Amino acid sequence: MTRQIRFNAFQMNAAGHQSPGLWTHPRDTSHRYTDPDYWIELAQLLEAAKFDAIFLADVLGVYDVAGGSVDAALRGGVQVPLADPLALVPLMAGATKHLGFGVTATLTYEHPYTFARRASTLDHLTRGRFGWNIVTGYLDSAARNLGLDRQLGHDERYDLADEYLDVVYKLWEKSWDDDAVVRDKASRVYTDPSKVHEIRHEGTYFRVPGIHLSEPSPQRTPLLYQAGTSPRGVQFAARHAECTFVSGPTKEVVKRNIAQLRAAVGTAGRDPRSLLVYAQALIVTGATEEEAQAKYEDYRRHIDVDAAIALLSGWTGVDFTRYAPDATIEYIDSEAGRSALASFSKADPSRTWTVRAAAEFIGLGGRGPVIVGTPEQVADALIAWQDETDADGFNLAYALPCESMHDVARHIVPELQRRGRYRRDYEEGTLRHKLFGRGSRLPVEHPGRLVAID
Repeated sequence: MTRQIRFNAFQMNAAGHQSPGLWTHPRDTSHRYTDPDYWIELAQLLEAAKFDAIFLADVLGVYDVAGGSVDAALRGGVQVPLADPLALVPLMAGATKHLGFGVTATLTYEHPYTFARRASTLDHLTRGRFGWNIVTGYLDSAARNLGLDRQLGHDERYDLADEYLDVVYKLWEKSWDDDAVVRDKASRVYTDPSKVHEIRHEGTYFRVPGIHLSEPSPQRTPLLYQAGTSPRGVQFAARHAECTFVSGPTKEVVKRNIAQLRAAVGTAGRDPRSLLVYAQALIVTGATEEEAQAKYEDYRRHIDVDAAIALLSGWTGVDFTRYAPDATIEYIDSEAGRSALASFSKADPSRTWTVRAAAEFIGLGGRGPVIVGTPEQVADALIAWQDETDADGFNLAYALPCESMHDVARHIVPELQRRGRYRRDYEEGTLRHKLFGRGSRLPVEHPGRLVAID
């Protein structure tokens, strides 16, 4: 059977995501991010193009590493101002039937007991189309604004995350039996108390004695997304993730990251193919090669290098304003985002990255490749990336949020469908069922199903 390509739309509830400066483009509409119609229109466009999901990034802090100030981020619209992505889910779900919603929620700063209820609520309201992108955070500014001096160390954040997942698994999977809610009007029993169980969790970071507040949702545990290719991040993904995202400027980097992830999943006792991997990419296309190239050059003229340096500095925890633009980036073991820095230095020894080159590269679509060309050329490139890296699909960044997605829907999806490399319709069912075709629940061998309550 021909392997199909999958798409997610990589968005953020903000005026700027991963193309700093492009908000100045005459055709940009990202300032409409506070308008509900903006998100409804985008969701309907993505569903018509049969995208797996809209994937919403999020941070709880500001990018204040560059120059030790938030000024560059504020001037350049670098992921600030920023609104809550979870609030968008019911809005878009009400306007669609099949599109999935993968939403970033930082576990480091919210108690698992309250988050579990929020996730169950969204899974109910979407009829089982909700997914959680599990992140531990990487901005010290978030920690400071939540009452801490600084964030936990990189690996300790993952230690906390492992226990956090144990808590929410117990709440989602073990607290309520499938038949606990009886709604028996004659006997005046809504829920059978014998079928609802306290989880009695006592751990290093959390103590949660009681029951889950919500009855089981269609998926119980939302579909689990994760990103991060540091050694500790890979270990975490091997245990928990069902879908993961990788970013890298070359096929070699992405191929190596995917191979490491699949090997780790196998070592953890799971089927390596039970993990769907989406590689980040930006597509710039047009009816002709000349049109696509002109559009690409037009976008590049709007890149804000200073804003891109603010973004890169926040990702990595390294203040790149202290270095000359032509200085070579060296791998530095920081407590922020190790994968972000490694993708420009240690992970790709075939290329020398300067501060300016890295800023200009992420200035259009972040840390993935920019694929430019006609629909036929882009389809060729996507198929080559999938075949050579073992990616299952692509997490599509944008230059202009609506225009970039519209171009993919209009030009690329039909070409891939013509070649038999892209779905023509959705299956019925929950997000997990649509992606894996095996029901709505976590697979029986997943740690979330195996966790026990005392």
